[in-house]
Amino acid sequence: MQEEILLQHLEELAGKLEICVRDENISMDETSGTGGLCRVDGHYIVILNSKANMEDKIQVMIKALKHFNLDDIYIKPAVRQLFENQQ
Repeated sequence: MQEEILLQHLEELAGKLEICVRDENISMDETSGTGGLCRVDGHYIVILNSKANMEDKIQVMIKALKHFNLDDIYIKPAVRQLFENQQ
């Protein structure tokens, strides 16, 4: 599966969990990170560094979404395989 499509599926999955995904232009002078999960006023947000490569963004999404119960949500088989490979 193409990385762009995979990232889109992960963003859709986040939407099902009511998690906002933001692609932010983070100055590399401020941080060396590629993004991550945070909680603001009780709402979860995944921040992706817009300068990060596609593979890093996918890894940030997988790491963030693994914090949630995904058992009762339909996940496309190729996407579910990524979660299983990360365990």
